[in-house]
Amino acid sequence: MGRMIGSSRLLFCIFLFTLPLFSLRTASEEVEDESEFNYVEGSKIGPSRWGEIRPEWRTCKNGSMQSPIDLMSKSVEIISHLGDLRMSYRPSNATLKNRGHDIMLRWEGGAGSMHINGTEYVLQQCHWHSPSEHSIDGKRFDVELHLVHETPNGEAAVVGIMYKYGPRDTFLSSIMDHLGAIAETGEAEKAIGVVHPKGIKILGRKYYRYIGSLTTPPCTENVKWIIFQKVMTVARKHVELLRDSVNDDAELNARPLQPVNGRNIQLYTREERTRRRTIEDPHYQFSADHVKIEEC
Repeated sequence: MGRMIGSSRLLFCIFLFTLPLFSLRTASEEVEDESEFNYVEGSKIGPSRWGEIRPEWRTCKNGSMQSPIDLMSKSVEIISHLGDLRMSYRPSNATLKNRGHDIMLRWEGGAGSMHINGTEYVLQQCHWHSPSEHSIDGKRFDVELHLVHETPNGEAAVVGIMYKYGPRDTFLSSIMDHLGAIAETGEAEKAIGVVHPKGIKILGRKYYRYIGSLTTPPCTENVKWIIFQKVMTVARKHVELLRDSVNDDAELNARPLQPVNGRNIQLYTREERTRRRTIEDPHYQFSADHVKIEEC
């Protein structure tokens, strides 16, 4: 009996010791191999079932701050004069990776950073969704680019830029040859040399912010989202190549809209007065009223 109690205590101590190890997931840790899920509604591994595929993905089903959402004008709080959003990006070696449902461009060691209220978020990677994941007043656009940033302790901030079909996007155009090579050879990864994020054009000073989640499993929450209101343009043929380059042959890779659940959505503008008082909420300890992009 004493041995059984001793063994139980030992197992309990091992459990307590290893428990923190299972929780050390960074906020921006998206699934690298996306073959375990898809975007087909009604599928056994489609969006409504993501939270059932793995225990660590249950937030996809049970979370209360999930992304993407509809950015509705009638529920937006207009904010101004609350500080700067400063982007200081630099060129860095980059790798294109086919993750099964999207193409990710990853910068080795980061490519500069974005500062929000004195906190530095290092730019790690970007990837594309089509159609856009977020919508504005119920309207989805043709493409959405996500710039994923992370602090040293794993807090994530994602900048979203939406596009409609029109004149080409110069940044996407600059990597078309590499995308074509991935599409032709079926390569999973391709080093493409030095890439400068300054090629990603951000126009306009108005943008939304809210607290949400990653839009792919494990759907980690408490992600700071910044979505620019200005819709850019991208060539249709370039978007088609993005989709042709991935492994799943799917026509879309956008997660369905998620419930807002009473979250505060803010719109930063320098041209409007604050419509309502700022909500005193610890989730909103980052702020900005215009964007300044610098080249390191």
